[in-house]
Amino acid sequence: MADIRNNFVGIKSPNPFWLASAPPTDKAYNVIRAFKAGWGGVVWKTLGEEGPPVVNVNGPRYGAIWGADRRLLGLNNIELITDRDLQTNLREIKQVKMDWPDRAIVVSLMVPCVEEAWKAILPVVEETGADGIELNFGCPHGMSERGMGAAVGQVPEYIEMVVRWCKQNTRMPVITKLTPNITDVRKPARAAHAGGTDAVSLINTINSITGVNLDSFAPEPTIDGKGSHGGYCGPAVKPIAMNMVAEIARDPETAGLPISGIGGITTWRDAAEFMALGAGNVQVCTAAMTYGFKIVQEMIAGLENWMDEKGHRSLDDIVGRATPNVTDWQYLNLNYVAKAHIDQDACIKCGRCHIACEDTSHQAITSMVHGARHFEVIEEECVGCNLCVNVCPVENCITMEPLAVGAMDKRTGKPVSPHYANWTTHPNNPMAKVAAE
Repeated sequence: MADIRNNFVGIKSPNPFWLASAPPTDKAYNVIRAFKAGWGGVVWKTLGEEGPPVVNVNGPRYGAIWGADRRLLGLNNIELITDRDLQTNLREIKQVKMDWPDRAIVVSLMVPCVEEAWKAILPVVEETGADGIELNFGCPHGMSERGMGAAVGQVPEYIEMVVRWCKQNTRMPVITKLTPNITDVRKPARAAHAGGTDAVSLINTINSITGVNLDSFAPEPTIDGKGSHGGYCGPAVKPIAMNMVAEIARDPETAGLPISGIGGITTWRDAAEFMALGAGNVQVCTAAMTYGFKIVQEMIAGLENWMDEKGHRSLDDIVGRATPNVTDWQYLNLNYVAKAHIDQDACIKCGRCHIACEDTSHQAITSMVHGARHFEVIEEECVGCNLCVNVCPVENCITMEPLAVGAMDKRTGKPVSPHYANWTTHPNNPMAKVAAE
């Protein structure tokens, strides 16, 4: 059987599934239940400095986006860091780590961007026996207005400075959690790397307003007639998160930097995709909040079964396997040609492929043939865009079939070339042309 034990920057856990720093990890009661369900580790909900705890709103804290079947696709959260006393959290962390020594416990931290504040909190966290710390440079609401969270994560110089403070003042591995609310995620990752971080984790939540109540004309969730932007998470953010993970994994300046992947992970497949793009493990929040802690059992079984089926013996066999296949658009092979093909036996004749192609693409699918309702690809018009594949409600009814080298492309009237060619060398690219002397 595949070995899914995880060793992330020296932090060991029985599997790569950790709960992210969030409401599910706010107290010992939750964490113990999570460990009993099978989670390999947790990132304890973000702790602040000694003193009066932060104050959360006493009303709705979540907004949501649902699919047509009311499946939760995205969650907007306006909750802040822990509103429990620091010492209470520290006592619980210490006890849980003593009782569950084989599970990973990483403590998320957020204090003012002052060296003395970090030097004060690091030793008391270290005394708990925690396995590591995660620097919360991503929270986009509430705390960022106080000069913390994303307010730090959006300034690479601050990231490097705080990471360096932490590395100088603790023996614990330092994981730097990055904000997605930035133009180029590689820059904060490079800054964290320059500061000596042991790893980065991403993504934190995305600035968002998920809806407006059209009776009160206030954003949801609404607090006494007013609303605020919050942090967006859940399945809807997965594509954004995976792109950012891949950007860091393939950046020459951060290549090899360990990554903990976060963002919309709901199934074992999601986790495997993140790891294939370079994540050494994954963190989960919304899925646990939607389906409960036992969802990890499906993730564990699914990952093990898939790895056994494919012959992958350990996580090292899959981590980063897809990274070399991520490239920039300009390097894609322009001589590759594929055409859509409709399986007539599987077709239910709904017509969605025809409508999508006819109205919004290339008019490359019939609706009638010899007076009968029939959907068939017109190869002379098909550009291989695969929109029809994505709108078809029947899985594998429409597939993309590559044309063999030398085969005639009926759309262009030219044979498929055996040679690789990309935009950097294409004759239509003005930058590829030799300048006149």
